[in-house]
Amino acid sequence: MTSARTRIEREFDPGAVRRLKETSVSDITVGGAELAGQATTAGLVDECHLFLNPILVGGGKRALPDKVRARLELLDERRFRSGVVHLHYRISA
Repeated sequence: MTSARTRIEREFDPGAVRRLKETSVSDITVGGAELAGQATTAGLVDECHLFLNPILVGGGKRALPDKVRARLELLDERRFRSGVVHLHYRISA
């Protein structure tokens, strides 16, 4: 499935994402914990935006899969009245 701004792929292809990243005139967004983990592991993610909500949940999907490691440099943070905190990181080597 493809549209002017969205393309859905059946499997993760790091080479295809790298080529898309090199030719894109704007930022590319990766959504979903599993896909983001694969893209991070492949060295394709430059920045990460995390929104922390003040709610504890005893289960559910993890933010990233096991064995994903990256060094983060905090670029910005923002606190909202609702208690949500936005953290913006650069992923460094």
